[in-house]
Amino acid sequence: MTIHKTLTCLGLCAAAITHAASESEMPEDYHAPAAPPPEGREIRRYAVDDPGTGATNFGLAPVHDNMPFFFFRADRVEYRSFDDGEAALWDIQAWAQRDYNKLFFESEGAYRLDEDAFESVQTELLYGRAVTSFWDLRAGLRYDFEPDPERAFAVVGIQGLAPQWFEVDANLYLSEDGDLSFGLESEYDILLTQRLVLQPRLELEAAAQDVDAYGIGAGFTGIELGLRLRYEFHRKFAPYIGVSWESALGETANRIEDGGGDPDETFFVAGVKFWF
Repeated sequence: MTIHKTLTCLGLCAAAITHAASESEMPEDYHAPAAPPPEGREIRRYAVDDPGTGATNFGLAPVHDNMPFFFFRADRVEYRSFDDGEAALWDIQAWAQRDYNKLFFESEGAYRLDEDAFESVQTELLYGRAVTSFWDLRAGLRYDFEPDPERAFAVVGIQGLAPQWFEVDANLYLSEDGDLSFGLESEYDILLTQRLVLQPRLELEAAAQDVDAYGIGAGFTGIELGLRLRYEFHRKFAPYIGVSWESALGETANRIEDGGGDPDETFFVAGVKFWF
């Protein structure tokens, strides 16, 4: 027992000596490290789950996910000059969105400056859902204030970026009277320089049945081809000039001719594109 007590005492003495030595080795200005900072805003990350090897997004910079965004764009605010007169045209859209869901408001129309009257006024309110990285499936309502009589439509369509960077907006419309129609718009930007952009544009319309109140015949009803050259002083502001050709088609063109009208028209245009 005496030997055991002696060894225990020697161990305690050695530990005390070691502790005292370690304290004596600390610098005089030594301070214990501060407490870690409080947790900040939680960051949500998107991980690509790779079966067999686990998530493959290690090393990627984290970003905040599913944030709200608001956007307004005027694709065309332009003056049009043609043989029979002149007109002002607008084509605008705005939306509020998160990553997958959007609420769109769109308006398009023309005002005849020579006649001091609206030629067409169309508005749409649509819900959009992202179905792929570049495409939104959309549905909602459209209301035409002009031409008279006014009428409403249910809308379903798709909007996005096709291969080779063609912007596409295609919609089916069902009117309150049961008339079915289709509309397609497509644009493509050709960068001549970093600021000078040439944009071909196509609009195509079709109807499933005759609509006598509006002089529309079944089949393809109209087409518009345009070419605009814009200069981007800023990415958010770009004036342009161009030319546009518009023509009625098929039975609709025949009805216009029977009424003494001209089914096609060429416009010289000047306007501005902007967004914020």
